[in-house]
Amino acid sequence: MEHLIRIRYVGRILKSGGFATARSMSTSWWRQVEPAPKDPILGVTEAFLADSNPNKVNVGVGAYRDDNGNPVVLACVREAERRIAGSMNMEYLPMGGSANMIQETLKLAYGENSDLIKDKRIAAVQALSGTGACRLFADFQKRFSPDSQIYIPVPTWSNHHNIWRDALVTQNTFHYYHPESRGLDFSAMMDDIKNAPNGSFFLLHACAHNPTGVDPSEEQWREISQQFKVKGHFAFFDMAYQGFASGDPERDAKSIRIFLEDGHMIGCAQSYAKNMGLYGQRVGCLSVVCEDEKQAIAVKSQLQQLARPMYSNPPVHGALIVSTILGNPDLKNLWLKEVKGMADRIIGMRTALRENLEKLGSPLSWEHITKQIGMFCYSGMTPEQVDRLTQEYHIYLTRNGRISMAGVTTGNVGYLANAIHEVTK
Repeated sequence: MEHLIRIRYVGRILKSGGFATARSMSTSWWRQVEPAPKDPILGVTEAFLADSNPNKVNVGVGAYRDDNGNPVVLACVREAERRIAGSMNMEYLPMGGSANMIQETLKLAYGENSDLIKDKRIAAVQALSGTGACRLFADFQKRFSPDSQIYIPVPTWSNHHNIWRDALVTQNTFHYYHPESRGLDFSAMMDDIKNAPNGSFFLLHACAHNPTGVDPSEEQWREISQQFKVKGHFAFFDMAYQGFASGDPERDAKSIRIFLEDGHMIGCAQSYAKNMGLYGQRVGCLSVVCEDEKQAIAVKSQLQQLARPMYSNPPVHGALIVSTILGNPDLKNLWLKEVKGMADRIIGMRTALRENLEKLGSPLSWEHITKQIGMFCYSGMTPEQVDRLTQEYHIYLTRNGRISMAGVTTGNVGYLANAIHEVTK
């Protein structure tokens, strides 16, 4: 009897088109989804790879290359991998990540003999590189200062806007770059800092500003810090290029040290993508300076709670590489030598590009190429000039004119300079 009832029930569903309706509902769930716009940076690489021209040049993506245009794995990284291979288990790290890696990372940012570290006043967790550190802080800001906003420099790394947008933090901007001088618009920047509501959050690039390569001088950083004190602003530093900018990690941390000397309780995102070449390992750190050890314990616990539903806990391999290198004097010295070598090659390519442009008789000033620092040169070229570089010379970069100096080599710098000269005449 039950069997007959089931047959009649199914028959009624088929006659009424019930299954067809269910099927049509299921297939319409994602019909409204449109393709996402291409990432302006990663899209450059896609276009470059699709180009079959033998003279093509990619100066778009910020990843270091040697003078032959090849990716680099540092010798200190290879040696660290050799030492840890087969020696560790694959258990989960704690939610906060590797304690050894965090400790060594804090020393880089805050100083080897930092009282803040000794007094345990820094809440710090391992993060998924600099991007993950920024996102974790953005969510922390939203949860514990829900009515605050973040002031972001114009321009900035495009993903900064995505990070704070998706964390639902209101965004504002402040002046930074001066297009006419291709340098820092310091007076307008200071005016924006003064005019922002007291107690505002500001995103600052610790060194090697991306995309402009324009950094404040030491004296300007001191003035910025003093104005932050007057206004009671919170400084959140994104430090993606420590050591990679000048070749000296201590020098590259100067902005942070100035703020710490002035008694600021800052936040800091650190990454080992650029300065150790650990792009794919996604290893970084988020730290927040607190009033005392008790507060640091509370803040760290909340950062861990935010991380739990995102990714639960961070990956172990990259953290082991970093802690092995920084925890061993010989490997750390090798790293310092290698990171200086990367920075010096970039600086050398800046000089070569400027000299080539000047030898071609360009009437324009290219002094900013060597004045800027870090991986990127903000060339000043217009989107239309960049389009010509791509269409006529198969040179790929973002349309804002940002040149990744890591993609410039002794083999292509002449070709690149000639193409820039032609499109900027």
